[in-house]
Amino acid sequence: MKPNPNPEDLPYRLGVGIMLINREGHVFVGRRIDQTVEGWQMPQGGIDDGETPAEAALRELKEEVGTDKAEIIRELDDWFAYDLPPHLVGVALHGKYRGQKQKWFALRFTGKDADIDLAAHEPEFSRWRWISMEELPSFIVPFKRDTYKKVIAAFKDLGAPQR
Repeated sequence: MKPNPNPEDLPYRLGVGIMLINREGHVFVGRRIDQTVEGWQMPQGGIDDGETPAEAALRELKEEVGTDKAEIIRELDDWFAYDLPPHLVGVALHGKYRGQKQKWFALRFTGKDADIDLAAHEPEFSRWRWISMEELPSFIVPFKRDTYKKVIAAFKDLGAPQR
């Protein structure tokens, strides 16, 4: 077994994160299909060559949540980075990255729950649910919690129910 590489020798993977908010002000989270522990997260993914971050966010939404029934309501100016825990460096993210540096988007879900289809593409989530922003940090794996707290602070005003 090869030893894990030194994280400082690896770059961050550029990606996007999506806070999908429904009309009640709740946030979509999915339970990762590849986790042995209870790992939930918001949709996220890499930016393909030639793709803008906004285009990547909409593509990832379609791939991971199985719907395009949403509109971008805010994009953060800042990029938030997180590091993988040592035991995942050299394993997760195809072993090429120390973590991710993400541009975050808030999207308003405009569809119905029946429009969500986790199996529309290669599934990344086994289950999903709507939760409050306040509950979100307790669902997330520890190494992503600081990033999620920053995202929640930036989008907190968008969590009010829509009339």
